[in-house]
Amino acid sequence: MDFIIFIVAMSALIYGADFIIKESERIALHFNISHFVIGATLIAFGTSLPEMAASMVAASHGKTDMSVANVVGSVTFNITLVLGVVFFIAKKMMPERDLFALDSAWIIVPLVTFYIMIQDGVISAFDGVLFLLMMGSYLYFLFSSSKEDIEGELDEDLAKEPFAWNKTALLLGVGFILTIGGANFVVESASSIARGFGVSEWIIGLFLIALGTSLPELVVSLVAVKKGNAEMSIGNIIGSNVANFSMVLGASSLIAPLKIDLEATSFDLFIMGGASVTLLFILVNKLYNKSGAIFLLTILALFLAHSL
Repeated sequence: MDFIIFIVAMSALIYGADFIIKESERIALHFNISHFVIGATLIAFGTSLPEMAASMVAASHGKTDMSVANVVGSVTFNITLVLGVVFFIAKKMMPERDLFALDSAWIIVPLVTFYIMIQDGVISAFDGVLFLLMMGSYLYFLFSSSKEDIEGELDEDLAKEPFAWNKTALLLGVGFILTIGGANFVVESASSIARGFGVSEWIIGLFLIALGTSLPELVVSLVAVKKGNAEMSIGNIIGSNVANFSMVLGASSLIAPLKIDLEATSFDLFIMGGASVTLLFILVNKLYNKSGAIFLLTILALFLAHSL
């Protein structure tokens, strides 16, 4: 029964986040906010809403292991699974944007900051504030970037639809209810599954919750590939991972200090770092092809083989 509740709750969480993203964009378009602003805010926040909801609820329930594991797992899956699949199936990727020069710092800085913060075994509220300030810096960076780099992320069909406040307010309300309610049931059912199988909440957060909350990134990236815009997924993943570190961990740590057992989780933390460095290697060598995919999917296989 817990598995059924988990699947239903995860679906509600993801669909709720999708409602919030769509209606937020609809409001911004109605008020003639620039496409750049819409794209920047939605890329940074939108696909990380499921992770944020799940981690904050876990923290409020005292399951701080699950909060951190969700982020570690999501970052790892975003790079190895999502980009691995994208690079494998994309026919040709030639980004005009110099991804290494412009975006590599946003792969490494949040990661290194995270590693420094956890050396005492806890991410405190003070650390959380620093993370949230980092999110502000990232948004400033996005606002300073080229408008053309982000415009293509938008749902142009949505811009053509008529705007109605009643419908938008209703769907926003449904979205928040599904997201928050889904997150509560995800955490509780995942905890029950963990207890039933005698596995730690860290493992449940690392795989069941993290993989589930990474589905929006996977879906968005696959749609981009289908439309011939596979290179957009790289920027989406970088932005999503920045949001996972800064916004998700930052907000969760303000609810309760996030404790982490460095010895027990060392391999998972190492794999996350290895995946990030591999992504840097791919960017600098422009391996946006099956070679890059093999690197990332190999890391994913090692991650799964060791942790499951």
